[in-house]
Amino acid sequence: MQQTPRFKRIFVIVMDSVGIGEAPDAAKYGDTGSHTLRHIAEKMNGLHVPILSKLGLSHIDPIPGVPKVEQPLAYFTKMQEASNGKDTMIGHWEIMGLKIDIPFKVFPEGFPNAFINELEQRTGRKVIGNKPASGTAILDELGQAHMSTGALIVYTSADSVIQIAAHEEVVPLDELYQICEIAREISMREEYMVGRVIARPFLGELGSFKRTPHRHDYALKPYGRTVMNELKDAGFDVLAIGKISDIYDGEGVTKSLRTVSNMDGMDKLMETMDTNFTGLSFLNLVDFDALYGHRRDPIGYGKALEEFDARLNEVLAKLSENDLLIITADHGNDPVHVGTDHTREYVPLLIYSNSFTGQGELPVCKTFSDIGATVADNFDVEMPRFGQSLLQLLR
Repeated sequence: MQQTPRFKRIFVIVMDSVGIGEAPDAAKYGDTGSHTLRHIAEKMNGLHVPILSKLGLSHIDPIPGVPKVEQPLAYFTKMQEASNGKDTMIGHWEIMGLKIDIPFKVFPEGFPNAFINELEQRTGRKVIGNKPASGTAILDELGQAHMSTGALIVYTSADSVIQIAAHEEVVPLDELYQICEIAREISMREEYMVGRVIARPFLGELGSFKRTPHRHDYALKPYGRTVMNELKDAGFDVLAIGKISDIYDGEGVTKSLRTVSNMDGMDKLMETMDTNFTGLSFLNLVDFDALYGHRRDPIGYGKALEEFDARLNEVLAKLSENDLLIITADHGNDPVHVGTDHTREYVPLLIYSNSFTGQGELPVCKTFSDIGATVADNFDVEMPRFGQSLLQLLR
């Protein structure tokens, strides 16, 4: 018989790509010297995040402009990724209890001819692009050619992803989704091992192309059962906000709430906090990564962090005595680092509840799975193979 959970609701917020200093194996990934938070703060001449400061952020590692308060409100530490890779999916899967030894592949020179030839043959449409690109820039470059020929715009990024863009009046949505399913099937093979395929429909004319809200992600299923699966099967709620459901391909999700921005994600979080549920609310804030990290925009990144911090007052105000808040990240993406790739970094971990009578430093976590283990321990479900629960350290 299951015990009554210590915390009725656990809210996990993933600040996508907000790393806090190079990991011990950063050199293996070409990421020596990376420090997402510090470098953003330096470019901003100091980062103004008073709530994260009060929770203890600069106790993890000093950040310019973020005071190291005398008495932090939260428990704090940093986590080291155990899996082999620095991808969004790998980071999230590890948070929920998995360890991935074989990383997804990236294609900085575009996809192999064999892949493109099979995609063209099976879809009946030619491919243009086939290179790393910004999603908006490639529409400006190839959108007109696509409209004239009906050829698919295929591109990638520093992530393990195939993005397929098509004008909704040239390639109907149903067809684009079917094309992406074909690409997903091909890309799952061992020689490709791509993490995600993304449908990127757009509308408009040359000079005014705009991506529509009909994006759809086709991800690999996690390589094993996660804590989310255990929660769902035990009758608990698992509320996935943002791209969480896509990252886990719907596995272990009881309700999915899509978002269009960080602030929309925070709005959706507020809505879930007003509901009576028992289980996990899991939010990903992707703008940090997609809009600022990959685009190497430290000022935009810093402003987005300050905007997020301003909303944390609302979050803290809505927490009840039997709620637990966990703030973390899934990898780094240092906006002053060379290239546009993720960076192999520690990630921050801040854990807060109104019911705490103590706070302070926790041991450095050797895997992101310590979060999943803590969640599983709280709800008395099957523990993941990886990770150690921090629950008994939270007083």
